Amino acid sequence: MILTQKEIKYIKLSSLPNLKFMTVTEFEPIIEVLEEAYEIPHLNATRKISALLPNDYYVTDKRYPVLYLQDGQNLFNPAAPFGDWAIDKSMAQLKQEGFGDVIIIAVDHGNEERINEYLPYFHPRFGEGKGNFYIQFMIEKLIPYINSHYRTLTDFENTGIGGSSMGGLISLHAGLKNPGVFGKMMIFSPSLWISNKIFKSTKTFQPLEKSKIYLYSGGQESAEHLPNAHRLGNIIQEKMIKGYNIDFNFSINEHGNHSEAHWREEFPKAVKWLYFNS
Repeated sequence: MILTQKEIKYIKLSSLPNLKFMTVTEFEPIIEVLEEAYEIPHLNATRKISALLPNDYYVTDKRYPVLYLQDGQNLFNPAAPFGDWAIDKSMAQLKQEGFGDVIIIAVDHGNEERINEYLPYFHPRFGEGKGNFYIQFMIEKLIPYINSHYRTLTDFENTGIGGSSMGGLISLHAGLKNPGVFGKMMIFSPSLWISNKIFKSTKTFQPLEKSKIYLYSGGQESAEHLPNAHRLGNIIQEKMIKGYNIDFNFSINEHGNHSEAHWREEFPKAVKWLYFNS
């Protein structure tokens, strides 16, 4: 189906398969809701999942890299309780500046189940986390669905995962444990305090080919955030010295706190480095 590129406001579900609605201006991404309650059998739960497509997706036949992001509620909703990342605005700005396109898949978190579902380890306070089941869902169900319904570049070099805080932790864990699936990791202010196991996983990480890791931390977060990020960064750099094929960028904002406002500022920098800096 061929659509005009500019000023598409609303297209009904009957017009395009699997499409609830979409909005687009000249450069802003098309926002599609896959489902309001997409089934996650691995967690016995449902989640809203959205896709942000390049603004000209339906007037081209190009294939695109993909970025899977956690905490979908906070990514492009200005009314979110703690603010949003405004990733739709960032992607529009990057497109206007001449950078390429990325399909972004935003998975909403589980509200009161968020910590448990993003927790890949046992924790004395939170119990046995369900994070590995969540990753299993992404690899076994969500990614194949996206690759079969959208024009994606399916190799690991063009598949990224990312998030902040607990979303950053589960994204890091997913990338370290599945190097043949996720070749790019966008890790903002990860909750590394949860368990020392994440550091052990980093030490034993075996990238199949070049893996790209973008790590961000703010200097005004909790007392352990930046020191833990430095510890993680040191482990990664030690692996690079030993010859492991890793491309690593560590970004620090000394004035940054643990908030969407600072992750919003960091997001376009991370996208450019991960996807458009060879």
